[in-house]
Amino acid sequence: MIEAQVTIATTFAAASIADGTHAGIDVYRVLTGSDPADADIGDDDAFDRHVLASVLAAAVMDGGSIAERVGLPERELDALLAQCFPSVPGRAFAWTGGGDASVDDETAMVRDLLLARRSTDGEVGRWLAAMVARRAMEPNHLWEDLGLRERPELSRLLTRHFAPLATRNTRNMRWKRFFYRMLCEDDGFVMCTTPVCTQCNDFDLCFGEESGESRMAERRREVLRGGGDQADVGDRPA
Repeated sequence: MIEAQVTIATTFAAASIADGTHAGIDVYRVLTGSDPADADIGDDDAFDRHVLASVLAAAVMDGGSIAERVGLPERELDALLAQCFPSVPGRAFAWTGGGDASVDDETAMVRDLLLARRSTDGEVGRWLAAMVARRAMEPNHLWEDLGLRERPELSRLLTRHFAPLATRNTRNMRWKRFFYRMLCEDDGFVMCTTPVCTQCNDFDLCFGEESGESRMAERRREVLRGGGDQADVGDRPA
């Protein structure tokens, strides 16, 4: 075991990065060896590493406990780093054997929805179920709060690891809305009072545009222009 213990929260979440980037991009670089914009996601393993690094980077940008922000106990986060980023010199935490952090009911429901519809074996899919569920509690579009570069990366993630669920989103509903629709249907409830989506006054909330600049790209641009605290991430509409 490597003796040096690397605490991501304190090593990479500093408010000032000398080369003009910010904490999220710096974490992504340490984990993958490249900038997010240059990520090679041609094969599935490379794509999974990109997604996991992006979620960790987004969590650092938010501040606070990284383990809580990504929805994993510290021991699980250590295991993720050891398996998926073995070249990183150390671990996220010196695990002390404490009890797992509690997960609120809403996060647990989304996590269990994803776990019940996994299409890949192994730990990565299980970790991603917890991470996607936790990040779904954040206020922005889900692909943004996962730190991804665009919505199609989220669709690829869900189609790869949770295909039985993803293939049911035939009308390209926003993923957060779709998760809750599936939860309601599983419990035998009808989510909407309008029988046809196109006749609903809230249509844009469920099917509206989700394009735009990624959070990391936006923050890097702001930092390079000299605007604002690098560790601060402004609120954006969901």
